[in-house]
Amino acid sequence: MRTTFELGQTVATANAASTLDPRDITKALNRHSTGDWGDVSPADWAENQLSLEEGFRLFSVYHAEDGTKFWIITEADRSVTTVLLPEDY
Repeated sequence: MRTTFELGQTVATANAASTLDPRDITKALNRHSTGDWGDVSPADWAENQLSLEEGFRLFSVYHAEDGTKFWIITEADRSVTTVLLPEDY
């Protein structure tokens, strides 16, 4: 897989780290870094494409093997990528 952008420092909220299987996190980070935004709406997918070109924040939605929904957000400056559950936001 070829990365589309740098993730910067990758972190996870305590809740996400204790809830999600690390394999699900790794798989999702790989998808996110290649521009596969997961289960976002078509409008959010288009927004991410624009954000990728313009250097804005990137947002992806994934589901773990057990069905747990989680998000990945990369900051606009690409310094940090955070894995979190929706309730952590």
